[in-house]
Amino acid sequence: MTREERLSLASTAMDKATQLARDAEFHARSSESRQRAQPLAAAGALWADIARAHTDIARLLPETESADA
Repeated sequence: MTREERLSLASTAMDKATQLARDAEFHARSSESRQRAQPLAAAGALWADIARAHTDIARLLPETESADA
């Protein structure tokens, strides 16, 4: 897997983490669905960890040269 592919996976994971954080915040503010906030926040934290892992791996991989170079 290339560095760019890892960074793409990191970006996708961060998008999921962001959406789950938004959902958790929404439910935390609602008295009817407050109990849903904690599991959503935990899932968002997991996706953020996955994004960091992909970023850390990408940092160790060599940059690929573009076809224009």
